[in-house]
Amino acid sequence: MARPALRSCELKDALRAVRGELGAVAAFSAASNLLMLVPTVYLLQVYDRVLASHSELTLLAVSLIALFLLALMATLEWARARVLVRAGARLDTRLGGRVFDGCIEQGLRGAAPAAAAQACDDLLRLRQFIAGPGVLALLDAPWIPVYVVVAYVLHPLLGVVALAFVLLQAALAALSHAGSVPAAQAAARARARLSGDVHDKLRDADFCHATGMLPHLRRRWREAQDRSLAWAWASQRLDHRARAASKLLRGLQQSLALAAGALLVIHGELTPGAMIAANLLVLRALAPMDQLVALWPEWGAAAAALDRLDRLVQAARGGRGEAADLKAAGAIELRGVSAARGGMGEPVLRDISLRIEPGSLVTVLGPSGSGKTTLARLLLGLWPDHSGEVLLDGRPLHEWDRGSLGAQLGYLPQDVQLLDGSVAANIARMQPGPPERVIAAARLAGLHEAILRLPEGYDTRVGDAGRRLSGGQRQRVALARALYGDPALVVLDEPDAHLDEAGEAALRAALRDLKARGRTVVIATHPRTGLAALADQVLLLRDGQLAACGERNAVLALARTGTQPAAGAAVQPA
Repeated sequence: MARPALRSCELKDALRAVRGELGAVAAFSAASNLLMLVPTVYLLQVYDRVLASHSELTLLAVSLIALFLLALMATLEWARARVLVRAGARLDTRLGGRVFDGCIEQGLRGAAPAAAAQACDDLLRLRQFIAGPGVLALLDAPWIPVYVVVAYVLHPLLGVVALAFVLLQAALAALSHAGSVPAAQAAARARARLSGDVHDKLRDADFCHATGMLPHLRRRWREAQDRSLAWAWASQRLDHRARAASKLLRGLQQSLALAAGALLVIHGELTPGAMIAANLLVLRALAPMDQLVALWPEWGAAAAALDRLDRLVQAARGGRGEAADLKAAGAIELRGVSAARGGMGEPVLRDISLRIEPGSLVTVLGPSGSGKTTLARLLLGLWPDHSGEVLLDGRPLHEWDRGSLGAQLGYLPQDVQLLDGSVAANIARMQPGPPERVIAAARLAGLHEAILRLPEGYDTRVGDAGRRLSGGQRQRVALARALYGDPALVVLDEPDAHLDEAGEAALRAALRDLKARGRTVVIATHPRTGLAALADQVLLLRDGQLAACGERNAVLALARTGTQPAAGAAVQPA
């Protein structure tokens, strides 16, 4: 199994970090494989010396020596397994955080949840492979020639028999790999697609059940399941054939090696003890190759996982920039920004240039599909497929440290998702913090009294994706989360989508409070809502372009009528 050429320096460094453990395992393997000769030597001594001399003392001496060496071999086997487990854990520790960040970036790039989470499964698979028998079989394989040579020393014919079966087993392994790997990879891709499809159906189970879609979805799932099973069956069929052929070779090897030894004994060229010892040697020579054949699917899966991790880590941008731990003022500037949706050639936004001063309250208006959500995500650095520059306080967003900057940003997405945890934990962004900051954010969102009416107050668990709360409650908890920690820049995407009259009043009060404290607020909404009445500046998007920006009433009139800005109006056309 050829290891894929690695491109990521971080992955190379992580693998280099476990070279010490792998070197120790290789040394243990060398000593253990030398000690594997102990049963062969013991048989020779018993058959050719003890039985000939009838000496009980000699039998006791060679038995004690063999027992000590075999105990030493067992200790080395235990030690190398323990060291491999530690090497796998160390690799996981070095790469785990980076892989997690890469999964998040994949999600930001529009990957399906199951596909984005694949990297975590790949890291687990790689760690388990390093700690499993696959690496041990690889380290045992170089000792195959040693056993063949020892068999040759006993008699050239025995060495030739051992070498012939080793070559046959190697050819079987190569054929097995060539046939099974493509089928195994296709089966893995089919399983991943099926898993993502099931995940989507479970997420919308109530809608699917209410609208009578289950029979049709079941049929589509059955078709996808049949395709996945077909690929899995093709891969398993080839694997089973290889295993059966390997078992046949083992049986033939044992019989032919014993027959060749018996023939040599008949002709007086070998002793009976050497005959049995040679049979053990040939068996031992084929054992690592037999393990490689049995573990070939694991090798293929580990190599594919390593290649995917390499591409993921290579593409990951990392979260720490030069502007670490700086205090954001909230000035936003876009210079010739165009944004495309992953996999689609048509840009969502085209050549957007604008500036938002610190402390401004800006409303972004436009019909559905005009690019409001894309612009909101761009302002937070959440839209990777774009050209042009997005600056915060005069610095490109990628130069900011995401850890320190994230605490200074507030974001309410259009599709509100809460994490499984308490209301307080969700408001505090799943980090430990003083309760008074959580309560302050809840009060600012007008949610404090409503939370106190919940069964366990702030300790009430929201459930997976916040399913235990109503749509309006989720929206207001998400608003409190956006306001937590007094952020310098707050971006709200359709913040009033699920709010009742009391919720809208609380939202307006929160916006007035943010404006009074000089925080920069950007709200993406529709022209029909009344949130634009609080704005200092209004932006109008049409078909992905900035149609107008400027004074509130003039732009609102344009948004309602759909006309172009008149000459001399207090509006700046794009």
